[in-house]
Amino acid sequence: MYAIKPLEELTFTDDYMFGAVMHNAEICAEVIERLLHIKVDHVEYPELQKVLKPYYTSKGVRLDVYVKDSDRVIDIELQNKKFDALGKRSRYYQSMLDMDALMSGSDYSELKESYVLFICNHDPFNKNLPCYTFKNICTENSTVELADKAVKVFYNATAYEEEKDPQVYSFLQFVCKNSASDSLTERITSLVERLKLQEEFKTEYAAVNLHDRDIRKEALEEGRVLGLSQGLSQGISQGISQGISQKATEAARNLLNMHLGTPEQIAQAQGLTLEEVLEIKKELEN
Repeated sequence: MYAIKPLEELTFTDDYMFGAVMHNAEICAEVIERLLHIKVDHVEYPELQKVLKPYYTSKGVRLDVYVKDSDRVIDIELQNKKFDALGKRSRYYQSMLDMDALMSGSDYSELKESYVLFICNHDPFNKNLPCYTFKNICTENSTVELADKAVKVFYNATAYEEEKDPQVYSFLQFVCKNSASDSLTERITSLVERLKLQEEFKTEYAAVNLHDRDIRKEALEEGRVLGLSQGLSQGISQGISQGISQKATEAARNLLNMHLGTPEQIAQAQGLTLEEVLEIKKELEN
């Protein structure tokens, strides 16, 4: 059965709540400044051209946060589960930041500094570091940097006790334990509770979950019918799998048509491989 997490149990680290909270520009800026140790002059949630619209948060759709200020573009990804190929995932997200800039008419030399920031509730590289920062440097001489202005940062909230910066420590502890201990995390907690009381938020959260539940319910029902028609217990299992796969493919096709979510996000949400979603996307473009 598809279990919807009750609204009253939502916390900052639930995907839908995370997106809602991070659309508070003041909180978003402070989180960025605290975790990336940079100064943000302002926060924008820009809309892209239609072809790139999936890479931004759309109303009622659970996507991660993509913001920019005058000098930088920043993609913030929340990871509650451990997925394979996280490095390639970050590479793909970074390429989307660059594609946005180039599609808007920028020259290579005008590409802004870009950050892909992952906030993980697990250790992505199993070295018990609270933070892993990656920049491109020369293998033969580590003092030589590529200077492509592309940075990937992965925070491991489970290692918050190893963090020396008290502000980062407080935030990572909050992500890991949902325990507020300073002004920022207390404001986030307060906003989370206020959002739970807002009718618009309640309606959108229910609608998103109802959509997901209906897709799974219909897939299971179609799977049972297919399985029963085969008349074998193995057929039932195969039929259910086929039904789920068909519904997942249909849902992915609809999301791509509506430009709601990146191929990776759609693959993750529908239980498909990235290759399957990209193949569907290719069919739609032909």
